[in-house]
Amino acid sequence: MERVLNIVHNLKGDKTIWFIVAMLGLCSILSVYSAIGSMAYTTRDGNTEYFLLQQMLFITLGLGFMYMAYKFNYMFYSKLAPILLVITIPLLIFTIGFGVEINSARRWLTIPFIDKTFQTSDLARLALIVYIARTVSLKQDVIKDFKSAFLPIIIPIVMVCLLIAPADLSTAVLLFTTCVLMMIIGRVSLKYIGIMIAIGMVGMILLMAIGSVFPDVVRVETWVSRINEFLYNSEGGWQIQQAKIAIANGEWFGLGPGGSMQRDYLPYPYADFIYAIICEEYGLIGAITIVVLYLGLLHRCTVIVTKCSKTFGAVLAIGLCLNIVIQAFANLAVSVHLVPVTGLTLPIISMGGTSVVFTCISFGIILSVSRYVEEYSTYEIMQEEAQVAAEESKDTKKKPKKKLKYENYY
Repeated sequence: MERVLNIVHNLKGDKTIWFIVAMLGLCSILSVYSAIGSMAYTTRDGNTEYFLLQQMLFITLGLGFMYMAYKFNYMFYSKLAPILLVITIPLLIFTIGFGVEINSARRWLTIPFIDKTFQTSDLARLALIVYIARTVSLKQDVIKDFKSAFLPIIIPIVMVCLLIAPADLSTAVLLFTTCVLMMIIGRVSLKYIGIMIAIGMVGMILLMAIGSVFPDVVRVETWVSRINEFLYNSEGGWQIQQAKIAIANGEWFGLGPGGSMQRDYLPYPYADFIYAIICEEYGLIGAITIVVLYLGLLHRCTVIVTKCSKTFGAVLAIGLCLNIVIQAFANLAVSVHLVPVTGLTLPIISMGGTSVVFTCISFGIILSVSRYVEEYSTYEIMQEEAQVAAEESKDTKKKPKKKLKYENYY
């Protein structure tokens, strides 16, 4: 216990982000334990403790991976990016052909020996964001050039997103949007970004054409039904109606932990619609708290970007942050019927395995960048103090202190 307290005491990086991660993990455990009731009765004879312990295990595992990612110098991920991308693309192709089919979608591969599924798009998102951050930073001198900068960026984006889209369109759109924003932040020409968006739209048309012939490969019918339901059904489908009832039941202060009634009627209350359960049990106060946590993450990452002196670190941190925050608000928007049903979970809070772990790894990388910013700021202060001491030594004819070297400091 003492060792754990020492680790917590010595944590560097943005303390607000550490706090946000801790709060999201706590919200996850409380919310999943409450929302899992119906699933526990159908699969584990009412043993809700099994899913509580499972979620606690994944949260703990995710925090462990987050700590490891935080301890690495973030420049390590620049070297790792091409390797991750090379691994990711074959995995996505293999998933389309031989993945585990759940709810008419092939998004998962079975992990040998432990009998757990692994969603390859989670790895793909992380790999692509790191790769785009690396490429944008390396191409800054020629960032306006089509052949030298734009093509090396666009080809992986289009390839990965089109491989994810057949089984999981919402994740593909989320990732594509994140990459576009990263390119804007990285000073890529807007006309080239417009070309990429046009290519993405052409790719979607091709996917829809393929889906009309091979509906088992591309889920076009699901896409169309969700969009039609959103556009032509003002009350929403069964899921949205139950989510609205849950939110309305919560009023200001909610029904209290474990007091949700709609968890027995709402499909996937522990995943896609966990925000509705939070609203029902913790009321408007709980709903606003969740929003503030994700907005706080966006704010702190923006601060990191403005202070980071390296392009790769700045683009990497904001890319990972945007991917988490956009997904979070997409999930919230579904619950209140602002967008069509997407199937996106609430990062860290929703029940999950590899999704929780990879989200925590993203937090760890962001914290690694913030640690660099913090230590570089300390280094600059030390440099200023050394310079003042050197100037004073000229007046007193003392030998000046040796100049600090940042590469030795960090």
